[in-house]
Amino acid sequence: MKGKRIILTGAAGGIGTHIARLLSAEGARLCLTDINEQALQDVRQALGRDGVHTVAANITVADDRQKVVDEALRELGGIDILINAAGINPFGVFAKQDPGLIQKTVEINTLAPMLLARAVLPSMLEQDSGQIVNIGSTFGSIGFAWFSAYSASKYALRGFSQALRRELAETGVAVTYIAPRAVRTAINSQEVYEMAEAVKMNMDEPDAVAEQIVKSIRKGDKECHLGFPESLFVRINAIFPGLVDRAVRKQNRKAHKHAEKAG
Repeated sequence: MKGKRIILTGAAGGIGTHIARLLSAEGARLCLTDINEQALQDVRQALGRDGVHTVAANITVADDRQKVVDEALRELGGIDILINAAGINPFGVFAKQDPGLIQKTVEINTLAPMLLARAVLPSMLEQDSGQIVNIGSTFGSIGFAWFSAYSASKYALRGFSQALRRELAETGVAVTYIAPRAVRTAINSQEVYEMAEAVKMNMDEPDAVAEQIVKSIRKGDKECHLGFPESLFVRINAIFPGLVDRAVRKQNRKAHKHAEKAG
């Protein structure tokens, strides 16, 4: 990754900070963006090296997205990799969720990555090289009860990644989709942690997930699902979704009371 010019969204988030640290340690030139300006500056100071530029931005806003891309082009001299790591994960009963939160979930998890990819593609195509990396989720291959909006947003991101990869097959631009399972970060509410404990959900530490993400980017994977047995369930769900319906029914009943509590 040495010398690679990289935009990383969600850089002040749980996984994002660890990705930034790993990329910085490998000598990448970074344009880090997040909506939380103070947290973003804390990350920059923690990295303690030149070659790191920060842009406080709301990636659901068109002008902010363009500002990120323009500053990356100006400060880094180009863009080799876009890593769409920003996201939110609402948990609760869909019939009771705030419609605004549902819309925000799709805007942050799906539309913003798509539009950022659109914004960086002209320069990548002109240089005939680049990589667009979309961080998805196991929930983008297996629809989980009480995470309906989140699952939908990640399913869409996975479909976009696959379609764009095929569209760019004859170019020098690659598309990588990486799907972690549940991760212990601030994106999760207390109700999510209580539910995870009740149903014995596997949860990974963010530093370990970041290491796997950077490894997958370095390898140029097309699609990578992290964690076992979840990666196996993804394959089973694709072929025999009815089996997964029956397998998770008891788990869903246990999770229901925690979803009700979340609202």
